[in-house]
Amino acid sequence: MGIAISNLSVKYGAETVISGLSLDIPEGCFFTLLGPSGCGKTTLLRTIAGFAPASGGQIRFGGRDVTELPPHRRAIGMVFQDYALFPDKTVADNVAYGLRARGEKGPGVEEKVKAALERVGLGHLLSRHPAALSGGQRQRVALARALVIKPQVLLMDEPLSNLDAKLRVQIRETIIELQREANITTVFVTHDQEEALSMSDLIGVMNKGKVEQLGTPQEIYATPRTGYVADFVGAANRTEVPVRPASAGLVEVEVAGHRLTATDALEGPAERGLLVLRPEDLNISAEPAAGRQSLPATVRGRQYLGARTSYSVECAGGLLLNAEMHGAGHDAFLPGAHVHLGFEPAAARVIRS
Repeated sequence: MGIAISNLSVKYGAETVISGLSLDIPEGCFFTLLGPSGCGKTTLLRTIAGFAPASGGQIRFGGRDVTELPPHRRAIGMVFQDYALFPDKTVADNVAYGLRARGEKGPGVEEKVKAALERVGLGHLLSRHPAALSGGQRQRVALARALVIKPQVLLMDEPLSNLDAKLRVQIRETIIELQREANITTVFVTHDQEEALSMSDLIGVMNKGKVEQLGTPQEIYATPRTGYVADFVGAANRTEVPVRPASAGLVEVEVAGHRLTATDALEGPAERGLLVLRPEDLNISAEPAAGRQSLPATVRGRQYLGARTSYSVECAGGLLLNAEMHGAGHDAFLPGAHVHLGFEPAAARVIRS
């Protein structure tokens, strides 16, 4: 079932953390709340779960108003950042907890628990205790416990943040596989942009208790509507520039004393805007590329990163930009080299500053 949030407000004492937030999450969607610490994403998740009370507004699961319901009556499964396993219970008993709390008894509970643990690859560890498990295994137990009750909504609060890089990739693949299989509407909270981009159907980028931009991973990355989103989701060069109309869908901008063309994403007339360029969209060459607009620059630093090289370059007026090169010869330019930065107008967006 889908989740509909209407004009939601949440307060902690006298402080308003979320104000007037409205959001629709389609049924079966893997929806991610992305943002830095303190932006309100965990508060919103806890309010959806029923652990934090709403000060105003409404939350509906499908057609059912759950705004005033306690967590155990919302048909949710919850996976916490710290796993929240009972240390004195076995893996099987941890997973069975939700079923027994709902009054289920008998051999049917054991069958459901075993099936849930088999799905996460832990069917052989039923009798172990959490202390004898790795971090990745504990997180999979927590996932099995959330899924075994067959929730209508699955809520996950930064569930991968305590795992190392390799385990994070493995567990996120498991989460996506199980979520797709069960077709459960899922709300996933993270500050990690890679997790959000790789796992989500939709992303809501949060800032100061509001959703700054809502869209698919491709939309959020390729077409950020604000400087905050451009800066938080992926690396981005951002510089304020004067703007003049050009042809349809394009504007003329002045960068480091050069007039260049960029995509108009200003959503209305403006004399100034914020030029956003992803490092991978800047091509470095020894000479200006034929038919491509470019900026002269000097290489100030570089980092060789195996499959790519990251460059810091300086344009006229002290403007510093970052560029990434891939493919053969990506590490060819040394600090001090005079180069040209080429880019297509479609790769340069001018948004409201």
